[in-house]
Amino acid sequence: MMILSGDPPRSRVLSLLLIVIVTLLALAPFLFPGAKAMNVATKICIFAALVASYDLLLGYTGTVSFAHTMFYGIGSYAIAIALYAMGPTWAGVATGIVIGLPLAALLALCIGLFSLRVQAIFFAMITLAVASAFLVLASQLSWLTGGDDGRSFRLPELLRPGTVLISKDVLGFEFNGRTLTYYIVFFGAAAMILTLLRIVNSPFGRVLQAVRENRFRAEALGYRTVFHLTWANVLAALVAAAAGMLNSLWLRYAGPDTSLSFTIMVDILLMVVIGGMGTMYGAVIGAAMFILAENYLQTLMGMASKATASAGIPVLPDLLHPDRWLLWLGLLFIASVYFFPTGVVGKLRGKKA
Repeated sequence: MMILSGDPPRSRVLSLLLIVIVTLLALAPFLFPGAKAMNVATKICIFAALVASYDLLLGYTGTVSFAHTMFYGIGSYAIAIALYAMGPTWAGVATGIVIGLPLAALLALCIGLFSLRVQAIFFAMITLAVASAFLVLASQLSWLTGGDDGRSFRLPELLRPGTVLISKDVLGFEFNGRTLTYYIVFFGAAAMILTLLRIVNSPFGRVLQAVRENRFRAEALGYRTVFHLTWANVLAALVAAAAGMLNSLWLRYAGPDTSLSFTIMVDILLMVVIGGMGTMYGAVIGAAMFILAENYLQTLMGMASKATASAGIPVLPDLLHPDRWLLWLGLLFIASVYFFPTGVVGKLRGKKA
C-alpha cells in the first residue's frame, strides 16, 4: 500500500491488523468454506470499498451526503436488470456495467454542480431528498425493478456454484464458480480501495483536504473548490456503484433492502467513524469490526449466557441473553466512539509505533 500511495499505516499494530484482515479475506474460501462465513467475508470486502468511497467525501472533503446508497443501488440494479432482461450472459454483465457506472457518474455530477455551492447542511438535505425519491421510484417501477420484491437473476455459467473449475482431487478443495465470484469481489474491492488511497495522496487529494480545513482559504489560493468537490462526489459515486455491482453478483439479487435502505447508510456512517475518518485504512478496519460484530455477537452472547448460567452467576445470564444483542451492539459502538474519537486508525497512529 505504501508503494502505491506513499501513505504507510505508520503504526506496527495497524500494519499487523491490516495484514491479518487481508490475509484472512484472501484465504477465506479455504479457511472458512461455510456459507455464513463466506457471506460475511464477501460483505466485508464489499463494504470496505463502499465505506472507503464514502470516506473520500466525509473524511477528505468534510461533505455529508445521504445519497451514497442511491449510487450503490444504481450499480446493484444495473447488473440485476441487465442479467434479468438479457439472460445469464457476459454481455448482460457488460451491459449492466456500461449503463450503471455512467448513470451513477452523471447523477453525481448533477448533484455536485447544482448543490455543492450551498452550505454543507443544505447539501446533506438535498442528497437525503434525492435518495428518498430514488427509493420510492425504485419501488414504484415494478415492471423494471421488481418493486419491493426486488429482482432475482441467474449468473453466467462460469460463476455458478455448480460449475467446478478445479476438482477437489487437485487442491483438496473444490474451486467452483462461487469461489471465482468471491475472488472477483475480493480483487475488485482491493483495486478500488488502492485506487482511492492513491487519489487521496495525490495533489488532487491534497486540495480536497485543504478545502475540508478551510474552503474560503482554498478559494483565495486560486483553487476551484466546486470543481474539486464535484469530481470527488463523482469518484465516490463510481466506486459505490461498482461495489453495488459486486454485491448484486454475489447475492444474485437486487432489492430495496439490500441496496437502497437507509439502514445501509447508517451502517456506512458507523463504519467510517469506528475505523477513522480521513484515513482510508479505517474503511477496512471499520467494515471488518462492524460486520463481524453484527453477525457473530449474538452467538457469542448465547455462549456467554449459558456459561454464566451454568456457573450460577445471577443477573448476567439475563443481561447476556442473545435477544439483547442489539442493545450490546449499540453500547459497544458508543464505547468505541467515546474511547476512540478519532477512530481505531487514528488512535493507533497517535501512538508511537
